[in-house]
Amino acid sequence: MHLDLTDTLVVGVSSTALFDLSKTDRMFLEKKDLDPDTAIEEYRKFMLEHEDEELADGTAMPLVRSLLNLNQYIEGADFPPIVEVVIMSRNSPETGVQILKNIRRKNLTITRSAFTAGEPSTSYLDAFYVDLFLTTNEDDAQTVADSGVCAAALVKKPPTNSEQLDEKQVRFAFDADAVLFSEDSELVNQTDGLKEFWRVEDEKQDIPLAEGPYANLLKKLSKMQERLPGRVEFSPVKLAIMTARNSPAEMRVIKTLRKWGIYVDQAFFLGGLQKSRFLKAFKPHIFFDDQNAHLEPAAGDVPSAQVLYPSSSALKSVIDKKGV
Repeated sequence: MHLDLTDTLVVGVSSTALFDLSKTDRMFLEKKDLDPDTAIEEYRKFMLEHEDEELADGTAMPLVRSLLNLNQYIEGADFPPIVEVVIMSRNSPETGVQILKNIRRKNLTITRSAFTAGEPSTSYLDAFYVDLFLTTNEDDAQTVADSGVCAAALVKKPPTNSEQLDEKQVRFAFDADAVLFSEDSELVNQTDGLKEFWRVEDEKQDIPLAEGPYANLLKKLSKMQERLPGRVEFSPVKLAIMTARNSPAEMRVIKTLRKWGIYVDQAFFLGGLQKSRFLKAFKPHIFFDDQNAHLEPAAGDVPSAQVLYPSSSALKSVIDKKGV
């Protein structure tokens, strides 16, 4: 029987995003530059010797744990899950045993996985119906950004100052331009300046913004809210927008979301104030932004991930030249 995941949020997560494997990754990469064959053999030996050791949580763990908790609201076995999480790993099945044991140790209801023995796991995202892919591998994140197969993000290191997050809720925080919406408006800001950006956005406030790389994910989250009990205002899934936009550029965002039929719990139009101050108060399980200038101050306090521009992006070219 074919499993219908049309209304299920499917998250693909690399093993290095779910668990903190930075030490073993660093060891492998350092030796790989000297002797690839030796590096592979030593990595394999290390993973086999340490497969019973407990792993520390990675950046994506709070999000994954809280998302999986939403499946408690399924009404019966005949209904598809609200959330599905798939492990996407470049380990071989043999060296991936430590990851599988730690999933069991933490009682995570993850039943699907892909171990590709060094080959890119991104080739299988579409086959798994993935809506969001979280990884620590920049090449993999860029490949997905270029293909557009799903939303993808390069996760930052686990926060060092984070508070315990509420596992009864799942809180998402999104930047607006070049994340939920297309890069067109931000391109005006970067090339023609803030005053022209304000003028254009106010003039076009009744014209919906074009969809960005995370538009489909936001729509999927909205569908997921509809499957959960109670009014959307009281949903365990909380959506927030944290944007540097401010008046008179805020109305176009609100009207676009209304046109898309999406309910967002909170929106912050900050006008240059540091996003990290508001993120500490909102306490998201994940924060998505395209610019490191916003991500770096936030990543120490909340789980954060960078949305990469497609290689062909005009905005990427402008920002790279500016060195932002």
